[in-house]
Amino acid sequence: MNYCNGIIDWNNDESLTGYLITILVIALSVIMLSEDIHGQPSQKSLTFEQRKPAGNAIEQSSSILKVPSENRFLLTPLDKIAIQDFDTPAKSPASPRLEIPPAIKYDDDLSLDVLKPGSKMFVDSTHADKTEMLFSEFAPLFLTDPDFETAPPLNPPILRRPLAEFGPPQIELEAEEENLFKGSLLTYPHEAPLGYTGPSGILPKDAQTSSHFVPVEDRWRSGFPDWDRYDKEQPPGIDYPYEHGRWYDPYNQNYLKGDFPILGQHLFMNFTGELESVQEFRQLPVATSPFESTVDPFSDPFFGDPNQYFSSNFFLLSFELFHGNAAFKPIDWQFKMTTAFNVNYLDTNELAVVNPDVRAGTTRQDDYFALQEYFFEWKMADLSPHYDFVSARVGSQQFVSDFKGFIFDDVNRGARVFGTRLANRDQFNIILFDQVEKDTNSQLNTFNDRKQNTLIMNYYRQDFIYPGYTAQASFHYNHDHPDFLFDNNNFLARPDPVGVFEPHSVEAYYLGFSGQGHIEKLNVSNAFYYVFGNDSMNPIGGKAQDISAYMAAVELSYDRDWARFRTSFFYASGDSNPNDTTATGFDTILDAPNFAGGEFSYWQRQQLQLFGVSLVQRESLVPDLRTSKFQGQSNFVNPGLLLFNIGMDFDITPKLKMITNANYIMFDDTEVLETYTFQDDIATAIGTDLSIGFEYRPLLSDNVVFEAGIATLIPDEGLKDLYGKYDPFTIAQVNNPQLDPLFSIFVQGAFVY
Repeated sequence: MNYCNGIIDWNNDESLTGYLITILVIALSVIMLSEDIHGQPSQKSLTFEQRKPAGNAIEQSSSILKVPSENRFLLTPLDKIAIQDFDTPAKSPASPRLEIPPAIKYDDDLSLDVLKPGSKMFVDSTHADKTEMLFSEFAPLFLTDPDFETAPPLNPPILRRPLAEFGPPQIELEAEEENLFKGSLLTYPHEAPLGYTGPSGILPKDAQTSSHFVPVEDRWRSGFPDWDRYDKEQPPGIDYPYEHGRWYDPYNQNYLKGDFPILGQHLFMNFTGELESVQEFRQLPVATSPFESTVDPFSDPFFGDPNQYFSSNFFLLSFELFHGNAAFKPIDWQFKMTTAFNVNYLDTNELAVVNPDVRAGTTRQDDYFALQEYFFEWKMADLSPHYDFVSARVGSQQFVSDFKGFIFDDVNRGARVFGTRLANRDQFNIILFDQVEKDTNSQLNTFNDRKQNTLIMNYYRQDFIYPGYTAQASFHYNHDHPDFLFDNNNFLARPDPVGVFEPHSVEAYYLGFSGQGHIEKLNVSNAFYYVFGNDSMNPIGGKAQDISAYMAAVELSYDRDWARFRTSFFYASGDSNPNDTTATGFDTILDAPNFAGGEFSYWQRQQLQLFGVSLVQRESLVPDLRTSKFQGQSNFVNPGLLLFNIGMDFDITPKLKMITNANYIMFDDTEVLETYTFQDDIATAIGTDLSIGFEYRPLLSDNVVFEAGIATLIPDEGLKDLYGKYDPFTIAQVNNPQLDPLFSIFVQGAFVY
C-alpha cells in the first residue's frame, strides 16, 4: 500500500489486505468505545408520539408509549405518579393512564402497573419538561436488553404476578432523574391473603425509607395472587389452590382455627364446635324381672325381649389459646377448655333395665352438661437445637397410653410431663391422674372425686430395629381405693353386687411393650402386657388375691392398591381357679381398643349384662365381670379371652371406605363362670362375630364424617350356656339351650367446625 498523497495501489495484494485489516480494527474500536460510553449494551427501541392541545388551555402533553420487548418493570413514585385505569373514548378506551399531577397534589396510595409488549400508556402532565424527561432516550422507562434469556411461557401459568421469576431490572438514575423521582419507593401489590385472616394485631414498627428494604410487619397475612388453575372460573366441587377463606370455613386457613395470630406474631386462638350423634338399634340378652310382673303377660322365659333402641347426642365447644409459631415449633404455653352437653335416650322392652325400680318403666331420657377439658400447658425447657423440648400440662386432659388403647384411654384430671429427644425420634410421657367420677349415662366428667389414682409412664422410639417401626415401653400403676357407690340409675356400682359384698382396694402394676409401623411391606401392630399387684377382697374369689396375669395382641396387614388385608390375634389370660389366692384373669384400667373391628364389632360395641355385672363392657375386649368400666373396679378373677380375626378394608373411593371383619371368640377358661352362675360344663366357644362398616367423608376431611355399621354375633355353645332359652323346658333339652343370633345396627354422624 502507498500512503503518499493518499493514493492506494489496488493492484498490490499486500496493500489491499492491509487496508481491510485497518478498516476492521477501526470498526472494532468504535464499537468498544460506544459500549464504554454507554456502559451497557444497545437499547431496545422506544416510540412515542407527543401532541400539544390548541387554544389557551393549560399546556399538556399526550404521549403514546410502546414497549415491544419482553421486559416487565415496576415504577411507582409515591408523590409524583399515580397509575389508574380509565375508560375514556376521547383517549384510548381501557388503556392504562399515567397521570402526573401538579406539585401541590400528592397521592400516598401504593400503586402498581405492568407494561407488557405492545401496551399503550397515555400521559397527562402540567409539566412538559418532566414529560419530555420521562420519555427521553436516557429516561428510566427506557429499558435495556436483559442478560438472560426470556423464559418460555408456562401453561397453565403458575402466577400472574410480574417479576416473580426474573426480578426488576436494575435502573441507574442520573442526578436530575433522582430529583424528579425523589420520594418514590418500590412497592408490592396489595393482594388478599389466603384464608380468613381476621383483623391484624401486629403494630408497625419499621417505616420504609428506601426501595432496598420493604418492611413486612405481618408475615402471617402475606398476599397471594388469584389463580384460576383450570380456567373454569373456579366452580364448586373442584380442588383449587390459594383459596380465600370465610369465617365459617374450618378447613381452609382461618383466623378462628389457629392459622393466624390474634395478637402480635405468636398468640393464636382455636375455636372448635362439634356435634356428634349416634342412633343404634341392638339386640341384647336381657333378663326379665325376677320378682315383679313382666311387661307382657304370660312371659315366663328367664331372658326376655332383646330389642333396644339407643340414642346419644353430644354438643361440644372448645376454646384454645396458645403462644408459639403454629406448626413450626412446639408451643410456648397453651390454655384449653372444652364444655360438653349430652342428651341420651334408651328404649327397652323389659322392666328393671333402665332402673331396678320397675315403676320407672322401659324408657329413660337423660341429659348432662360437663366441663370436660380444662388444662394449662407450658414449655419448661428446650433440650436440643432440633426443637426437642420438655413441657408440663396440668388439668383435665385426654390421654391414650399406647397405640391401640388396650390399657387406658380417657379424659380425666391429671398432671403430665412430656417431651421429645434426639430430634423428635424419641418421645416420653409421665402422667398422674387423680380421677373424677363419671356421669353414668353420658360418661362425661363430674367434679366428684373418684378415689382412684393412676400413674402412667411410657417411652417411644421411632425406627426401632426396622425403619418405619415405632416401639413403646410403658408402665401403668392403678390404685382404686375402697368405696361404696350407687350410680345415677340406682344400680350398685361399687363394690360389685356379687359374691362377697365388701368395699375393697385394688393395686395393679402393668409392664408393657408395644409397637406399630411397618417392616418392609408388612404392617405390624403388637402389644404385650404383664400385670401384678393385689386385691384386698375380690368379690368372686371371696378372699384377698395376688394378681398375676398377662395379655398379648398382634395385627398383621398388607396393602394392595386400594385394599388392606388383615389378620389379628388377641389373648387375655383367664383364671382357672377362682377359689385360690392368685387372680390370673387379665383386666384393664379404662380401655377403648381400636382392634379387630373396633366399634364395628358386636363383641366390642355392646355391653352384655350377666346378672349384677357385665360379661363384657362397651368398647372393650376383655370379659372382666365388673359392673361398669367407668364406675366399677378392675376384676382380675375372670374367664379371659381368645380372639382370632381376619378382615379386609377397602378404599372404594377417596370419600368412601368399607371395613369388614370376622372374629371367632373363645373364653380362655370357664371355671370362673361356672362358679359365678352355679353351672357345670360351660363351653369355651363364644361364637362368631361378623361385621361390616362404612365411613364416608363427603368433604375429604374429618369435618363431616358419617359412619354406619351392621354386626351380628352368631352364638356358639359357651354363649348358649349362659344366655340360652329352653322352649319348652324339658329334661331332654337341658343340655341343648337355644339362642338366636344377636344383631346391632348403628348410624353415626360427626360435624366438626
